[in-house]
Amino acid sequence: MNRAVPGLPVRDRCLVMGVVNVTPDSFSDGGEFFDAETAVQRGRYLMRTGADLIDVGGESTRPGAVRIEAAEELRRVIPVVAALANDGIPVAVDTTRAEVAADALAAGARLVNDVSGGLSDPEMVGLVAAAGVPYVLMHWRGPSVDMQSRAVYDDVVADVCRELQTRLDEVTAAGVDPEHVILDPGLGFAKTAEHNWALLARLHELHALGRPLLVAASRKAFLGRLLPDADGHPRPVDQREDATTAVSALAAAQGAYCVRVHEAGPTADAVRVAAAWTGAR
Repeated sequence: MNRAVPGLPVRDRCLVMGVVNVTPDSFSDGGEFFDAETAVQRGRYLMRTGADLIDVGGESTRPGAVRIEAAEELRRVIPVVAALANDGIPVAVDTTRAEVAADALAAGARLVNDVSGGLSDPEMVGLVAAAGVPYVLMHWRGPSVDMQSRAVYDDVVADVCRELQTRLDEVTAAGVDPEHVILDPGLGFAKTAEHNWALLARLHELHALGRPLLVAASRKAFLGRLLPDADGHPRPVDQREDATTAVSALAAAQGAYCVRVHEAGPTADAVRVAAAWTGAR
């Protein structure tokens, strides 16, 4: 049985989180679901094709991305969260701003997915603690605009584990229920391709932190670089789905609590295969 987090779906397998980017500039599908109605339809489609919950974000966190104003993030996100939540869909809000998280929770979101782990906005941790909702705490070393300059580690897995443990201790000391925390190693955030592969290969070391793990590898650049064409060009973003599905299956077989993906169907199959595989041991 997959470890339960209060307020989220309970399954006997890894959960599938479907991504809805309400942005013009996300690396994977920027602009494709930018208007609210298209984004809502996308969320409904992801649920029909196997997602267990939907992650709605209004600000790109791709490498080099520049921040938008809070008012614009709210304009993008809240109508989509409200419509999906009104359908009874479990919704996560992907934001580093307490203001956006608060309004999204009021609109029906059940989970806050904060790629900064509460470091970007000093009010975020207090909000999550008071709301008593699940919280994805990601490993983060700084804003997207220059985060890759911080991709320097002695041993990336040991360093990420240590830094996540420190942040976990800090947020729980500030009042967040430890049973509500999901940890994310932050693939691609101040990480090189080699760092990402090391974290995936050594997920068992992250499990030692004692909290469920979210793995978010979907369509990221390290998958494209793994699969270049004959001229050495990385595989385009829209042709990385098979690689994403493979990572989902392997992460699920290693005990990941949830995988965050842009297409639900292939990964929904993959995590079921992983559950059958591990359950037959």
